[in-house]
Amino acid sequence: MGNHPVLFGTLLVLIFLFFTLENKRSGKKIAPSALGIMVNSQNAQIIDIRAKKKFETGYIQGSRNIPFTQLKDHLEEIRAIDVPVVIVCDMGIQAGAAVQLIGKPNVFRLDGGIGGWQAAGMPLVGGKKGKTVTGKAKAR
Repeated sequence: MGNHPVLFGTLLVLIFLFFTLENKRSGKKIAPSALGIMVNSQNAQIIDIRAKKKFETGYIQGSRNIPFTQLKDHLEEIRAIDVPVVIVCDMGIQAGAAVQLIGKPNVFRLDGGIGGWQAAGMPLVGGKKGKTVTGKAKAR
């Protein structure tokens, strides 16, 4: 560090740029605590892209399940939604790819995914009774 301050400074700038660009590329994030506010104030739609079996073990109330493998079949339908859309996956990584695939400015990803949601102390609707693919999940 002391012998090569210019190289070290360049390395720090490159690391910063990498994380900044990677964050932008994976879509805008919304915190679990802000999701409820967005749903209530802007009628945001929640799309859970986890596999059907994972979705059925527990999901965010009001969410709709479109597995990531079937997302391409629903792109036009999702792009036609005028209100904000929040994409949910296990940890937030796959949702970033989905946001990029949809390519619309009012599409967000849930920061931390279902894991982040649960870590924030937010509830999931219990398993085996949710609708998948074409309808909204039933709230209990």
